[in-house]
Amino acid sequence: MKIAVCQINPVIADFDYNISLIRDATDHAKSSGCVLAIFPEMSLLGYPPKDLLEKPSFIRENLIQLEKLSFEIEDISVLCGYVDNNPLKTGKGLINSVALITDGRIRGKGGKRLLPSYDVFDETRYFDPSPGSLSFEMGGKKWGVTICEDIWNAVDFTGGPKYELNPVSELAEKGIDVLINISASPYSTNKGALRLDVLKKLSIENRIPAVYCNQVGGNDDLLFDGSSMVVDQNGRLICLGKQFEPDLFIWDTEKVYDEIKDPWPAEEESILNGLIMGTRDYASKCGFKKTLVGLSGGIDSSLVVFIACEAMGPENVMGVSMPSPYTSQMSKDDAEKLAGNLGIHFHEIPIPSLFESYKQVLAPLFKGLEEDETEENIQARIRGNILMALSNKFNALLLTTGNKSEFAMGYCTLYGDLSGGLAVISDIPKTFCYRLADYINRNGEIIPQRTIERPPSAELRPDQTDQDTLPPYHVLDDILEAAIEKNLGLDEIIARGHDPAVVRDVLGRLVFNEYKRLQAPPGLKITTKAFGYGRRYPIARGKAVY
Repeated sequence: MKIAVCQINPVIADFDYNISLIRDATDHAKSSGCVLAIFPEMSLLGYPPKDLLEKPSFIRENLIQLEKLSFEIEDISVLCGYVDNNPLKTGKGLINSVALITDGRIRGKGGKRLLPSYDVFDETRYFDPSPGSLSFEMGGKKWGVTICEDIWNAVDFTGGPKYELNPVSELAEKGIDVLINISASPYSTNKGALRLDVLKKLSIENRIPAVYCNQVGGNDDLLFDGSSMVVDQNGRLICLGKQFEPDLFIWDTEKVYDEIKDPWPAEEESILNGLIMGTRDYASKCGFKKTLVGLSGGIDSSLVVFIACEAMGPENVMGVSMPSPYTSQMSKDDAEKLAGNLGIHFHEIPIPSLFESYKQVLAPLFKGLEEDETEENIQARIRGNILMALSNKFNALLLTTGNKSEFAMGYCTLYGDLSGGLAVISDIPKTFCYRLADYINRNGEIIPQRTIERPPSAELRPDQTDQDTLPPYHVLDDILEAAIEKNLGLDEIIARGHDPAVVRDVLGRLVFNEYKRLQAPPGLKITTKAFGYGRRYPIARGKAVY
């Protein structure tokens, strides 16, 4: 029996488009002799729809579209994710659901039983737990269907199960022959390997194959990597979907497969492909065909403009160099060389005259005061205004170039280099930016080697380097990872061998600059804990660091 696993890239709330994806994949599956086509969690709506779920008209339309889709299904069965009303009419009133469609009718329904409420997940805000999972018979086998979080009780994170309820165990007690999980599981580093471990554990414990179908694509700050898979009853990975690309693969239940070993690409490749997909999808789903990047000649803007070229095509990318009185000739040359290597549109707009005009206008108020970071920030804000003017005029999405280390420390200027529509690398630590640059250059120089090797600098005052005001990046990034991703406190981080004064300074700045990050553009989530929706800290709070 042939089963099609269809990882699609839906657009949130675009029912016509999403149904066209489901229809096309179903036709492909049917023409290939499949009896069942499996689609991701909420494939009809796109995930996550957030507070659209609070609009009754949106829920009604989703149900109308599900009925419409069911009429079109012939000679094949389809598992489709959608949102249903809770028949009990209690609690939130909605259930994250899955429908089995066969020959023009909905043959069965089930829902998500475990509702995550951590990191970027907020499902208890919208949904009630489903009273039961979908199970059905087909081709002489009994199939059990779970939705995303329902399988994650298999992971021992804190010394025990995450939930009292175990949907997989309940299905196994019914004697299912195959476990299916439909998901919209966002990417983070090493997530694919973790999912595989979960499926292996479940398949071995219950002696059944496990089919995992995941959404692909970028939706706002979340990246969905696909990487759908099938694991046999012995825990062997036997089918694997593409990473960061829509895909359809077929699993034949009667066929003997070799095990897929070493399934995951290099970390640099995965992250780079994720950023490229996320940039492309954010731009296209928001209606942009062009992107714009300010080029400083530094590592961060070089990395962002490369990603933009891969995402949109170099013909749709504009790079703008805006040298100030403190910009070195090296930086100007490297920016122009990079633009030439990539084949993008390139313009240089010097800002010294604009900077002088600002200083003249402010001179009466600033009389007798030394120049400080105020004048540095004026340069950044001039550049931000120029870039936003170009963005408006040419309808090009401005990409912000700050990295995670800078965002954490507030080493960025409100209404200056924080201007833009998408912060592409805001979840990439500075040290990893260098790893990505080296990976990009693995087959020949694209980013000028001098850009990678020279000390990083904002070049907003004479002879400035980042390390004038920040710890060395390898030290800073280790402290930040411990504080942000591992949630370690002051004493725990010091115990890892760091200078207590440096740790206090870093954590103090991390706390203080929450207000800047709240005003930054959305960024693409790569690590297990990114700034933004999944990390919620107060701005007005005590100054103690923990």
